[in-house]
Order: sequence, then C-alpha cells, then structure tokens
Amino acid sequence: MRRKLLLLLETGLVLAGLMMGASAWKIHSALVQPLNIAQEQLLNVPKGTTPTRTFYRLEANGVIKDAFWLRVYWRFNLAKQPLHSGEYRLQPGMTVESLIDLWKRGEMVQYSLTLVEGWNFHQVRAALAKEEKIEQTLNGLSDSQVMDKIGHAGIFPEGRFFPDTYRYVRGMSDVELLKTAYDRLDEVLAKEWNQRATDLPYKGPYQALIMASLVEKETGVPQERGQIAGVFVRRMAIGMLLQTDPTVIYGLGDRYNGKLTRAHLKEATPYNTYMISGLPPTPIAMVGREAIHAALNPVEGSSLYFVARGDGSHVFSDDLDAHNNAVREYQLRRRADYRSSPAPVTAPETPQAPAEETQSAQSQTGQDQAPIPAASPDTAPESVPQVPAQEPAPEPAPMPAPDAAAPQNAQ
Repeated sequence: MRRKLLLLLETGLVLAGLMMGASAWKIHSALVQPLNIAQEQLLNVPKGTTPTRTFYRLEANGVIKDAFWLRVYWRFNLAKQPLHSGEYRLQPGMTVESLIDLWKRGEMVQYSLTLVEGWNFHQVRAALAKEEKIEQTLNGLSDSQVMDKIGHAGIFPEGRFFPDTYRYVRGMSDVELLKTAYDRLDEVLAKEWNQRATDLPYKGPYQALIMASLVEKETGVPQERGQIAGVFVRRMAIGMLLQTDPTVIYGLGDRYNGKLTRAHLKEATPYNTYMISGLPPTPIAMVGREAIHAALNPVEGSSLYFVARGDGSHVFSDDLDAHNNAVREYQLRRRADYRSSPAPVTAPETPQAPAEETQSAQSQTGQDQAPIPAASPDTAPESVPQVPAQEPAPEPAPMPAPDAAAPQNAQ
C-alpha cells in the first residue's frame, strides 16, 4: 500500500512537472510570437481597461494568439504593474513581449497642443475643442463653470493660463491640460514677482499680470517689451491715461470687426483705457514669461509715447511734439504693407486703412502673431470680475489732438 502511494505521488509530481513545463512553453511561445500586422497600427487602451481585456481584444482582432496564456503570465508576474491608458504604437515584427515592455514603461504615443502668447481664453477653449485625442468634458459650459471644474471657482479665466507647448496622451481630459497650464502660469508669475524691480505701481502679482498682457498685445518684438512696459509705468506714475488700443478691442468683444474707430475710443467699457485711469480690471490675453518679466522689470527712461514704424518695431518719444512728428511720418503716410508687428511668412498684404479707422501702433499686434481658432464653444457672456480699483489718478496729462487728415492715438 505504501509503495502504491509513493508511486502515485511520484506520478503526480511527474505530471505536475510536465504540466508546468508545458505551461512555461506555452507562455514563452505566446510572448515571443510576432504581432500579426502588416503595417504600423495604434492600440488604444481606454481608461479602466485591464490587460486581460486588452489581450482578448487583440486576439479577437487576429493580432495575437494564446491570450489565455498571456493572461496567466501577467497575473503571476506583473499583477501589480498598472496598464496606463493611452495609445501604443504597434509595428510589424514587434513581439508580444516587446508590447508588454511598452506597457511596463508607459511608453504611450504623445501629442502636443500649443497655446500661443496673446490668445484670449475663448481661443484657448477653441483650440482645446479641436483636439480629437483629448477627452472633451467642457463643451457647453460657461467660462465660470470651466473654472469651477479645474478647481479655481470665482477666478476670472482671462490670462490665467501659461502659453506653451503641452504634451498629452490620448484620453487625457481638457480639464487636466487646463490645470497644468494654470499651475504653470502661477509658477512663472511667482518666480518673476520675487525678482521684480523696486518702485513698481502694482498692488500685487495680479496687477503685474494685467500689465504683462498689455505688453504682450502691444508688440511682437521681444527687445521692445521692456520699453513698452516702461512707457506704461511712467504714464501711471504721472496719472496719464494708458490709452492702449488692445484694451479697447478686448472691451468690444465680438463687436470688433478689425476696424477701430473714434467712436470706439469714446465708448465707456471697463477696459477702455482712453476712458479709465490705470489698468483695466483683468488681463486681456495670455502672456509669456518675457512679457511678465518686462512688466516687472520695465526699462528706465523718459519716453511717454510710441508709434509703430510699420515693420513691427516702434519709435519711442519723450514729448508730444516728437510723437506727433513720428505719427505723421510712420502712420499718416503708411504704405499698403504697413504692419504693427512682424508679418507672418505667408501673410497677405494689409490694405490701407480708411480714414475713420484709428492709426494705432498696435491694433493688429495680437492678430498678426498667431492664427486665431474658430469661435469658442462657450458663447455665453461672462461678467467682468470686481477687481479692487487703483488709487484715483491725478488730472491726466494733455493728449495729442486728432490730425485733420486722420484720427490719431497717443501711444
């Protein structure tokens, strides 16, 4: 009896060994098998998908065989290994083992989205909405509801996101990307604020951000940003109106059709710096690090005016007479190819403006710098936030009178 038990035990062990050997061979064969594809493919792994489900899906599509043995391998060897959602690049000749290595490294296919300096928040939302690989969760929401979803309720969105190129994988949500851009702006602004010059007219970083947005929209020439900021800071110091056209354009919203008129300059809006003293209540665009740095480190000098030459650069003047001369030279005689910022390589010529349009130094600056996406999916108007006002400004300095031939803005 004892010998029979020993024999049964030995037989069982042999059979178990054979089964283990067969299993190991099956698993090895499953791992080293090449993917059955003739050309490169993308494997989409949605959020919440398990390796087992993915193996069986690949088997159903004829890409692999022996999904059962691959499931066994994963369960006993990689049970704690997460399978990151996203897309994985499958190439001819790749083995299942190579695919699993991609999963282990989290080597998903990456895409990029560039948020451009000078864009407003509606343009940011429109650009996000066009990205088919991003999970769209914000369509139909107002701007304030978007800010609620990203965890910053009550914050006005304009200018609160950092322009940069952001990498993402398929399935990443629009909320995640906006959170990254928001945090990045806070990080850059805090660092630049800690390195600011002394005697600045800002009550805090937010006002510096507002100034940076004016600088961003005024010029596309990097080396002029500090000079533009210097002009605005000096104007604030003496109680002179900022009189910058991009703020008027922003206040007009959808009513702006590319032509800024005398009537627009006289229209009372919270953003019309021809009518209000000091800064507007919020930023008017996204700003890059250079514009923030310029706003916090303005170039010293005595200039109070500037006018665009037509090649993207500006002439800076200390007094009104010199400024009026520059206006007559560079704007009232402007050519058909006049531009207030550097022209894109493929940009068409700009026709000469009618007499009723203002001859400003920057009315097209932001539009010239980057393509503008289609209208935002959010069309509901948002109210302007209540931002603490600045100290009342003294009587503004006299501004130049309009030229008889054409309207003239004192930049």
